[in-house]
Amino acid sequence: MSWLFALITLTLMETVLGIDNIIFISILCGRLPESQRKSARNMGLAAAMGTRLILLMCINLVMSLTNPVFNLSDIGVPQAAIEALVPGPPGAGHGAHGTDEGDAPEPAKPSPEAVAEVNGVSVKDLILLVGGLFLIFHSIMEIHHKLEGEEDDEEGTSKAANYWGIITQIALLDLIFSLDSVITAVGMANQIWVMVLAVIISIGIMMAFAGHISDFVDRNPTIKILALSFLILIGVLLVAEGIGTHFNKGYVYFAMAFSLVVELINMRVRVDKMLPKKRKKPQPVAI
Repeated sequence: MSWLFALITLTLMETVLGIDNIIFISILCGRLPESQRKSARNMGLAAAMGTRLILLMCINLVMSLTNPVFNLSDIGVPQAAIEALVPGPPGAGHGAHGTDEGDAPEPAKPSPEAVAEVNGVSVKDLILLVGGLFLIFHSIMEIHHKLEGEEDDEEGTSKAANYWGIITQIALLDLIFSLDSVITAVGMANQIWVMVLAVIISIGIMMAFAGHISDFVDRNPTIKILALSFLILIGVLLVAEGIGTHFNKGYVYFAMAFSLVVELINMRVRVDKMLPKKRKKPQPVAI
């Protein structure tokens, strides 16, 4: 029954990691007329499923994308700069001492394996780097669009929004999210059919809830700004992964969930303040 445990774990992982994809799709589709949003969302998620399935079918090619194609040192990047990109182990520098008691402790030098990992640049690194920069740029432009209050039509959608342009942007980001997701999935399951089934189930779950998430984001401007901030943070993570600096994504997702809970509490407080206070009934006066 190990396959069942792998299927459940992969499905949960694909669903959780797909939340940022849903947010991006919801924000992009929010610029389309109401009549086109549902079809654009479903097409975007279907493209995500198709991209993941194609990558799984070409799993050997996908795994080869992690092999270095060139080194940073070959293009003139100093060795000191490469070593600076290597994340140090916890407490690095606290165990080392100088020759005198007053000397500052010397930082621990990174291992040759860690330096080699950062020095080597793979196709996956380049895709994550470009995708992260694109996500950061697009999210910042969306925030600018909201803050500047660019002219919208009577349906509240941007006149510049183009259906196939939106679909193209969704497809490009689907490739980034799918690549990282598939490579992670390979390390958690050995059977291809388990990974395929997990992808299909997770996309089905996302399709079922994407409309509700999209409507909620569109109705609440503060949530939309918060979601765009999440996308900027995810873009930074992709850029960091692209340059070989790895972060514990669990901490990032916890921070995102915590800030969302705080904003939901703020929304509840604002609603309570807007509601008229109940008037107290006058008490009868005893004579």
